[in-house]
Amino acid sequence: MRFDTIAFASLFSTLASAGAVPNYPGYKTLWSDNFAGSAGQMPNSNLWNTITNLKTNNDLQEYTTSNANLQLSGGGTVQIIPRLNRQTNTWTSARIETKAVFTPAPGKVTVFEGSIRFGDHPVHLKQGIWPAFWMLGKSIHQGTPWPQCGELDIMETINGVPTAYGTVHCGSFPGGPCNEPIGRHGTMGISPGGWHTYRIRVDRARAAGGRWEEEEIVWEVDGRVYYTLRGQEVGDQGVWGTLAHSPMFLILNVAVGGDWPGAPNALTADSYGSMMEVEYVAVYSS
Repeated sequence: MRFDTIAFASLFSTLASAGAVPNYPGYKTLWSDNFAGSAGQMPNSNLWNTITNLKTNNDLQEYTTSNANLQLSGGGTVQIIPRLNRQTNTWTSARIETKAVFTPAPGKVTVFEGSIRFGDHPVHLKQGIWPAFWMLGKSIHQGTPWPQCGELDIMETINGVPTAYGTVHCGSFPGGPCNEPIGRHGTMGISPGGWHTYRIRVDRARAAGGRWEEEEIVWEVDGRVYYTLRGQEVGDQGVWGTLAHSPMFLILNVAVGGDWPGAPNALTADSYGSMMEVEYVAVYSS
């Protein structure tokens, strides 16, 4: 089935408010988590790995397994909460990764999506706060370095600014087909409050005769397309394969500081007002 933009936007407007983990006609749910459980519990350990002892991009936080940083809300969401120890001026937060990996199938459209909102601290209190919903190639766990492993950022925001970034990292470093370390990306302004559905579609159904050059990856917020990347733009079949043909796992995290947002400042506030809250994450296939 062709998962075209107009058809899906119509489905989204009809079904997105129906509750956690919506069903879309013509698509099967391959994997999902609606974060059911009691307040203060950790996410389902059968579905998620909780990551510690990892820093990238010169970020400052320590990722922990504490429910001060990572917990189910008891209301069908998971909360990732950055915390500042004011005595030591050190930050903690959380990062979780799916145990499952997902490989977009030939001739199919594979959809990765989540419903997310952010804490209500104003922008001037969020310098250095960096929430993200993204994917990495499984090969990074098998010795392939970044960015050759492939990375698809479904959603990132920085410093509380209500702009969603969708980015792809790939190929060689620096430069290469994805212009590293910047990557190829699109942006969309979002309303600062409330829930938004962030999605990418890996469309391997549109390519006549299976031509990889005609495949595409599409980024959406609330059913609105804001960026599309096609195989022909990457221009290298092997590199495109790391993004659209290879197993990847999903990641949710809130980093603090780092090369992109910059360090937190004296006004940066922690706790729930700077959190990322997720209602569901799901993977679908046509």
